[in-house]
Amino acid sequence: MTINRRRFIQGTAGITAVSAFSAIGNKTTTAAPAAVIEKNDTPLFVATWPFGKSSCEAAVKIVQNGGSMVDAIEQGIWVTEADVKNASVGIGGIPNAAGAVELDACIMTGPDHNAGSVGGLQDILHPISVARMVMEKTPHVMLVGEGAKQFAIKHGVATTELLTDKQKQQWQTWKDKQTEKKPPINEDHHDTIAMLGLDGQGNLFGGCSTSGWGYKIPGRIGDSPIIGSGLYVDNQVGAAGATGLGENVMRHCGSFLVVEMMRQGASPTEACERAIRRIAELDPKNLSNLDINFIALSKAGVYGAAGTSKGFRYSFANPTETKVIDALPLSEKAIGPEGGNRK
Repeated sequence: MTINRRRFIQGTAGITAVSAFSAIGNKTTTAAPAAVIEKNDTPLFVATWPFGKSSCEAAVKIVQNGGSMVDAIEQGIWVTEADVKNASVGIGGIPNAAGAVELDACIMTGPDHNAGSVGGLQDILHPISVARMVMEKTPHVMLVGEGAKQFAIKHGVATTELLTDKQKQQWQTWKDKQTEKKPPINEDHHDTIAMLGLDGQGNLFGGCSTSGWGYKIPGRIGDSPIIGSGLYVDNQVGAAGATGLGENVMRHCGSFLVVEMMRQGASPTEACERAIRRIAELDPKNLSNLDINFIALSKAGVYGAAGTSKGFRYSFANPTETKVIDALPLSEKAIGPEGGNRK
């Protein structure tokens, strides 16, 4: 499929345009404004959070300089993984309850429907690269823990100290306050970069990386490395990625659900909203307490996002434009600080 001129819906709140309406159960949602995208506006990338903008911009340049879309997803995510100021991804991430930084990541390619992922990975700077190695160099989809680390080392990946002095000090302060044998885990301590990409032939790609729930029980793995939960790519339809509280995403195969909503004809923003409302119908938690946010990208170049709370923002970049966009909020609850893993 060659992408020339096409109309698509930008899933963003707050842009004035003619609105369309569609019923979702007993809810009514406002469709996003239409716009035109040219062939030279691919490759395009969408990522969670404003910090994903740098990753999207880097991904565009990688393709422009001759790199593949898989290179772009991987190396675009490198930017966020290497940012020590980001407490939710890669180096500088908040550690687990034992004081060790454990990373999760996955990558997926639309044309061959292949995937690789790692979970609970310690001492490796770029877990997204190890996930790619799993995809390309093994017959498996997921490696975890020490096995994933030794696999990375065997394939020439150097080890890196991921726990910064700042995070070590904060972890010690947190630990000193714990009096129970099983200390409580703060549900605000979580976040992720999920990144989706579309090339000029209509092929879809995606990746996801996180340090997970801050001060989590050692060995905890969330939705981010789980294909169908934190990320899903279907080259016939579209791709979706998640950020938020992973347990609430993975129990419902969230990203897969978003893609299936698109398969049924929903726009990306509508698909994200419908998936969240479907989860809220099944889950005993109140919608505003689910802490789920989705981004989605269709094969036609439509992109959008929705979240359970106000304040979720996502990033977009192509060769002619980069921006940060407000996602559709489904409640009045404030989402909290960007970059997560902390209050």
